[in-house]
Amino acid sequence: MTARAQPNDAQPSCLGHAQRGFRGRIHAIEAALETCKLPAGELERRLLELGFIEGALIEILHEGFFGRDPIAVRVNDATVALRRREAMAIQVI
Repeated sequence: MTARAQPNDAQPSCLGHAQRGFRGRIHAIEAALETCKLPAGELERRLLELGFIEGALIEILHEGFFGRDPIAVRVNDATVALRRREAMAIQVI
């Protein structure tokens, strides 16, 4: 009998790499300097204010036609549009 992987065993990945239909949970917000034109601390603050907090349920609802950018994301009960480069700061499992 094989052991089933537990949710805690999943490796975090960037939301910016996820495809439409992805569902998961936010693991962390980690903005790098090259992620966006905003300073890392400012981007993290804005994402937190929009509801991107650790443990929140997240789903990619839609992506743009050209370059798959921007994406429409449901975080808990709110729908937010993000650029993929901003979504790279959101670690999900």
